[in-house]
Amino acid sequence: MIGRIAGRIEYKGEDHVLIDVRGVGYVVYCSDRVLAALPGPGEAAALYTDLLVREDLLQLFGFPTLVEKEWHRLLMSVQGVGAKASLAILGTLGPDGVSRAIALGDATAIKAARGIGPKTAQRVVNELKDKAPAVMAMGAGPVASPGPEVIDDAQPTPAASPAPARAPRAAPAQAEALSALGNLGYAPGEAAAAVAQAAGETPDAGTADLIRAALKLLAPKG
Repeated sequence: MIGRIAGRIEYKGEDHVLIDVRGVGYVVYCSDRVLAALPGPGEAAALYTDLLVREDLLQLFGFPTLVEKEWHRLLMSVQGVGAKASLAILGTLGPDGVSRAIALGDATAIKAARGIGPKTAQRVVNELKDKAPAVMAMGAGPVASPGPEVIDDAQPTPAASPAPARAPRAAPAQAEALSALGNLGYAPGEAAAAVAQAAGETPDAGTADLIRAALKLLAPKG
């Protein structure tokens, strides 16, 4: 399993990039957003990768972070969502946008991706809403950075990033929700206030429900 590629960019196509790793060129398919963020030909680059294996096809898909790679894996698990559709969703919303949309049950945001219909968008939200908190709690995670021009067969683990602080046992759901909101970029104060209000309104709410409720409270009014 190829989990990461680091080398020099030979060229960038419309939906892929060719990365030279010690004389061997690897075609890696990426979203529009990821392609735009990569440097030009001759520059060093690194991507976490997911290998799609079929009888007549081997394709590598590249992502700058492990969180984005995880969302790709989860999106691909939904019926009707292939690699192309997954990249379209991630390219349109980014990993943070996908997290928010699924946590809030916002199928309209998912439908904004090219080629995604309303039924598929709703299926994505329905099937992944309970998995969103775990992905959000991963935080940004390590970013793939160019190193020695080699292929690492072993996928780097999220343990390289600082672990979120453990919360009191009495309120694990609130702590996990607070951590997830912090990973999405919300200030500690506003995130804590939203989680506290959500927990006060629904004391028995689980992590996923707390995140959804807090995000609704934090959403711009009007």
